[in-house]
Amino acid sequence: MNSKYDRLNEYLKSLAPVAVAFSGGVDSTFLLKAAHELLGDDAIAVTVRSRLFPEREFSEAKDFCIREGIRRIVVEADALETEGFSENPKNRCYLCKRDIFKRIRNAVTELEIENIVEGSNKDDDGDYRPGLRAIAELGIKSPLRYAELTKAEIRSLSRDMGLQTWDKPSFACLATRFVYGETITSEKLDMVDRAEQFLFELGLRQVRVRIHGKMARIETERGEFLKVTGAADAVQRKLTELGFTYASLDLGGYRTGSMNVDI
Repeated sequence: MNSKYDRLNEYLKSLAPVAVAFSGGVDSTFLLKAAHELLGDDAIAVTVRSRLFPEREFSEAKDFCIREGIRRIVVEADALETEGFSENPKNRCYLCKRDIFKRIRNAVTELEIENIVEGSNKDDDGDYRPGLRAIAELGIKSPLRYAELTKAEIRSLSRDMGLQTWDKPSFACLATRFVYGETITSEKLDMVDRAEQFLFELGLRQVRVRIHGKMARIETERGEFLKVTGAADAVQRKLTELGFTYASLDLGGYRTGSMNVDI
């Protein structure tokens, strides 16, 4: 693994100065930390503020940069204003990523930074991820994929570096909770966000609330099923209050890319 980390550092050094697309998740936190340790002020963080990401994630990203003394800029983006995105086609992620990274590109060009890096890792090559096409088209670099670092390796290295995110549950933008073709609206995004926040407050660590019309399909790890069923009345009451008619627990448990099974 050390050889992969060395390869990562060599690549980052060749790109300096760099702007790191930073969400506060496991991968981008590790990438930002590595870049900042290596490049110092020649590595800055760029965080996107969007209704597709809960405010808690934005706040965690901000706090990390303050603690680490990393320069950070914020780019505002509203995916619902991107043509075609709200209709939720199968290339939804492509449309969103293209818009976001164009905005990031415009912001960092003013700072005379040419290279933008993002946190996709080697494991991301195995799922349906049209956003990677947008990244490639715009010339955005993916150092973790270049170094062939897997998620497990990134978590291990993060732990060694003392990063609190080493065991942080995976997170994806709220649009991934929608079955393709289900219209994405600000109201539905808020329903999903608040439903997941409620379940986090029940003590669940890894959770998704997938939206199918008026039905909420809850995915969580099987070891946490009892936290949901034990509070079934409260969960049903809360989700009904948020606008869902039905609430279900997916017996398949939490899994990434569950909305992509038919693609």
